[in-house]
Amino acid sequence: MTGSRRPTESTAPGDAPRASRSATSPVSAAAPTSESASAWSAELAFAIDTAAAAGAILMDHYEQLERIDYKSARDVVTEADHLSEALVIAAIRDRFPGDAILAEESGAHAARDARPVNGRVWVIDPLDGTVNYANGLPVFCVSIGFVVDGRPVAGAVRDPTRAETFAAAADGPATLNGRAIGSSTKDKLSDGVISLSLAGRSAPSRGRAIRREIRIARSMGSASLALAYVGNGRFDAFVQESGMSAWDVAAAGLVAERAGATVTAFDGSAWYDPVRPTRTVGTIAAPAAFHARLLALANRR
Repeated sequence: MTGSRRPTESTAPGDAPRASRSATSPVSAAAPTSESASAWSAELAFAIDTAAAAGAILMDHYEQLERIDYKSARDVVTEADHLSEALVIAAIRDRFPGDAILAEESGAHAARDARPVNGRVWVIDPLDGTVNYANGLPVFCVSIGFVVDGRPVAGAVRDPTRAETFAAAADGPATLNGRAIGSSTKDKLSDGVISLSLAGRSAPSRGRAIRREIRIARSMGSASLALAYVGNGRFDAFVQESGMSAWDVAAAGLVAERAGATVTAFDGSAWYDPVRPTRTVGTIAAPAAFHARLLALANRR
């Protein structure tokens, strides 16, 4: 049926995931789930559990903030950002003391007593969607990505308001609360509901060109969560020109990719580039049938 998602199916390790939107009941990382077959199962389970713990901190302070600081004219940081980040960093230091960390609020951290082992880096956003969070809008998440030699290999995106964790490893399926998920299978781009954010002088005309070919565009205010939503078809595609950083895409991009979407940088190059400057990252994630068209429309000048 046009516009339908795939039915739930079992997915063997390493196969392309082919499941629909999962149920939303929480699943412990210790339970027998799709994550257990991955070569990165220890790191993936750690990311899932730690993101859930950080999400609990966010919910403890949700709509009870005592202080909001302004990082820029359009960006804020709260005490919840710092508390969430501190928990994640402490957990990494305890479990993986030889690994390096790249965190949104505090920047890069060298390994405690050694250089990163085999290029192992944890890339974390303790609260993506801070403006939403500070305003009481329930659209935000914790993102924890694990990168080896410049390639994301495991990650989790936790939405604490819905008790949902999107997760993936590079050698396994994307999951939602431990159950395999798959990206949109709609037959027509004109049926697409797309997360869209463009920038620059030509953004209005390019935006109109894209909107003419889709059903509707939305903007959530949490790039990581919107990108993760491509993983189970809540968004049929994600198009954001810039404004993101490594910690916004490390986990969510892997989820979308392992769910079956084609994921690239905004210019069509590799979607994860550890040397790309902060807040300059752009990403396009879409079903393979529509990615090239969205890429062309988004970059038309």
